[in-house]
Amino acid sequence: MRGGNAVLGAAGLAAFLALGEAVPRLGLVGEEHFPPAGRIAGALGREVSDGGFWSALGDTLTGWALGLAIAVAAGIAVGVVLAVVPYLREATASTIEFLRPVPSVALIPLAVLLYGTGLGSVLVLVVYASFWQVLVQVLYGVQDVDPVAEETARSYGLGGWARVRYVLWPTALPYVMTGVRLAASVALILSITAELVIGAPGLGSRIAVAQASQAVPEMYALVVVTGLLGLLINVGVRSVERRALAWHQSVRGEVTV
Repeated sequence: MRGGNAVLGAAGLAAFLALGEAVPRLGLVGEEHFPPAGRIAGALGREVSDGGFWSALGDTLTGWALGLAIAVAAGIAVGVVLAVVPYLREATASTIEFLRPVPSVALIPLAVLLYGTGLGSVLVLVVYASFWQVLVQVLYGVQDVDPVAEETARSYGLGGWARVRYVLWPTALPYVMTGVRLAASVALILSITAELVIGAPGLGSRIAVAQASQAVPEMYALVVVTGLLGLLINVGVRSVERRALAWHQSVRGEVTV
């Protein structure tokens, strides 16, 4: 089954590349706006051989990794505290619902005012956007805890943190991993967006420079790199998720199938 999916995926990619080569060659789209896939591949090769590209890639990954780590740690910590203190959850519900829909890009002026165009501004946007993905999933996981299991733990004299460890955490972990997976994608999007808009070092600013200098093939090549980066991050996070939830019925069922 997996082999068949791989073949279909490869066939779809080949068809997409053939279409990307044919459309500009046939004059359906001007090559100055959308170069053929072959020229984009050549530009990608030149980018990979340039040391500046790897430096920009490192800057993007640094902002992504640091922002994601901070957001995950903060989201889990805040979610667990809100779960242990029910009154605190009720007191902060309206605040969470007010802040969560605020777009991270709306914070760009504030981030630039506070940290300029450096890594700090990228982290502000990445952490803010990713934090809510994790926190909301933790809260959903807390709500899914079996009341009978909770009462049983209380009857056996387990304290608050013991109940968190043995009752709440195993139930919430699948939700947490979903939040981490969503946050990883959001963090990459915001990292590149920040670089593109405010000029912070990274792939986003390199794309902006290529666009401004009319280096269209190089611009598309860098866009392809960001897509591949997102794909690798998604595959990596899913692999971690499967390992962390190897005991869970959803993963066991997936492996069995």
